[in-house]
Amino acid sequence: MDNSTKVLAVLVIAGIMASADSNVVLLAFPDLTQTLHTDVSASIWTILVYMLVTTVLTTQLGRVGDIYGRAKMFNVGFVIFTVASALCGAAPTIEFLIGFRVIQGIGSALLLANSGAIVADIFPREKLGRAYGYIAAGWGAGALLGIVLGGVLTTLLGWRYIFYINVPIGIVAAVLGFKYVKDNVTVKRRLDIFGMLFLGVALTLISYDAISVASVGFSYTDAALIALGVIMIIALLLMERRSADPMIDLSVFKNRVLGGSLLAAMFTSMGYFSIYFMITLYLQGIVGLTPLNAALLLTPGAVIGFLLSPRMGRLSDRFGSGLVATFGVIAFALTILVYMTLGLSTPFSYWAILLASTISGFGVAMFYPANNAAVMSNAPANSYGSMNGLLRTLQNTGGLMSYVVSIYIASTAVPRAIAFQVFVGTTQLLGGLTAAFVSGLRTGFAACLVLMLIAAVLSLLRGRVKKQQAYS
Repeated sequence: MDNSTKVLAVLVIAGIMASADSNVVLLAFPDLTQTLHTDVSASIWTILVYMLVTTVLTTQLGRVGDIYGRAKMFNVGFVIFTVASALCGAAPTIEFLIGFRVIQGIGSALLLANSGAIVADIFPREKLGRAYGYIAAGWGAGALLGIVLGGVLTTLLGWRYIFYINVPIGIVAAVLGFKYVKDNVTVKRRLDIFGMLFLGVALTLISYDAISVASVGFSYTDAALIALGVIMIIALLLMERRSADPMIDLSVFKNRVLGGSLLAAMFTSMGYFSIYFMITLYLQGIVGLTPLNAALLLTPGAVIGFLLSPRMGRLSDRFGSGLVATFGVIAFALTILVYMTLGLSTPFSYWAILLASTISGFGVAMFYPANNAAVMSNAPANSYGSMNGLLRTLQNTGGLMSYVVSIYIASTAVPRAIAFQVFVGTTQLLGGLTAAFVSGLRTGFAACLVLMLIAAVLSLLRGRVKKQQAYS
């Protein structure tokens, strides 16, 4: 086994851990809420704060990796993530757990911001698709493990062990990371501290208050703070245009392939994760499944994504990443069309969900490895960390906004408090609420279809992505 393969194995482990912990808490909600003597509205922040931190910090920490060493920041991320996992498991109150999830999110952001850049450092461009295929397979495996292990560990040992399980894995992975993942590229550039803080505050305002609107309802305060966040981002972009060493290099969007791939990633993630949230609401609120059984019904997609991602990555290396990525978006759109046929008939629903999950697995396997390869193969070599961080930030922003879209749409059909309880598996809808809820979800699926069509257009308009060529 050569060193690049060993490095790739460590990167895959990082993807598995970060992916698993983005949703592992969901299945532990009833046990966690009862043990810590809290309520659902507080417990939900154990998921949201992790998503928020990774969204806000990923771009900035990718830039840090460019300057101080991507491997160094990646390995530090492993240590932080592992220590934070132990702290989460030992948290005495919900406030401590949320705080420790913030630290865990920082570790995850360090891992995510630099892993893709490390791949671009060590693999030639004609093999990037295959390498990102294995990274995507790790994410698929993490999603599946988060579902299965979250349910099994919570049932047999208690919710604390969904975090403790990370500790031995993280220790082994960190040791391997320090041994094999070494820096061979650093960039002599200044760190834009002002830009980092400014963007961090802006994204926090937008994300936090958008979640507040979806969770609690509209308020003029939230609307004003969201508007302030948007204004701050516009102001930052104007200032960055004049900066000699900007944190966000807007010139990258002059490259059609690069700009189209980045935006396609954001819209695809927004639509795809919205689908997952809403179908979970359907299975728990209408069909009456537990969170574990609902998640297991969706495992065909995770398994197919895991198995096919490396193969689809190789296809993108051979035939061009643009074509493969666009077919992936089309697969997601077909998934949505199947979900739009769901009604109150349980036997039909099971088969439709299995079919849709299978199609979505092909979408994951085709889109993410190919699109990531398109981004990184067109990124300047001295900005791999920044570019990978920007890609992850846009994907995370899409995932975070998907939660907002899902809960908001669900709450238009039933009260928000009930929508939250359905989402975490503590209640099932009865009587006339079921028809209204299904109607609301169909509206949500239609919104997801629009997002996927936008992503497909962006993927097509970026132009033909040629086969990755090695540097001469």
